[in-house]
Amino acid sequence: MSAQEGTRRIRVLLVDDEELVRFGLRTVLEAAGDMDVVGEAGDGAAGVAAARELRPDVVLTDIRMPGTDGLTATREILALPDPPQVAVLTTFHVDEYVYAALAAGAAGFLLKDTPPRQIAAAVRAVADGTATLSPAVTAGLIASYVGSRASPRRAEALQRVATLSDREREVLALLGSGGSNAELAGRLFVSEATVKTYVSRLLTKLDLANRTQAAILAHEAGLLDG
Repeated sequence: MSAQEGTRRIRVLLVDDEELVRFGLRTVLEAAGDMDVVGEAGDGAAGVAAARELRPDVVLTDIRMPGTDGLTATREILALPDPPQVAVLTTFHVDEYVYAALAAGAAGFLLKDTPPRQIAAAVRAVADGTATLSPAVTAGLIASYVGSRASPRRAEALQRVATLSDREREVLALLGSGGSNAELAGRLFVSEATVKTYVSRLLTKLDLANRTQAAILAHEAGLLDG
């Protein structure tokens, strides 16, 4: 058995109204060797139906589409039983729809001009939940999102993090900076396996869907403020 055959294959669903974009993504992901594009959809409603039927590991969805947009589709897909991870595709660095998708539980986002190798790596990361997508960019986006909404949400965020231990607050702050498991392990002087345990327990304790929502909470609570 080859190394590729022994690796768990990642099932991906593509949702975008532009056929050329879907073709490009399919070509990149299937060339990676450990991914199968199990379906495509040209709008959000079809994407939700395909996610329900095909049960992919990861859904890559455009945000701006005619009819049912990617934000609505993201919410509906994440409401499915045992939902897949969702990453949103956009041509914009800052987009209100992207903000809303992240808050709704999307694992992160990818710019459509992301280099092919980075797209494949990002899909692997979101599939296994070990990292947010495009950490530095996502962290900057979250900071901008929270900065414009800090006042009404700060008190609620502070109340939520008040239940955390000092170690848990430290982990949450590191997640807010967009750190990978390896980076967190280095900062905390523990193994990556221990980091995964910390993060899993933290998400459960705070009732968060993923690391991106944890990063949003960290910013809202001011854990990254000077």
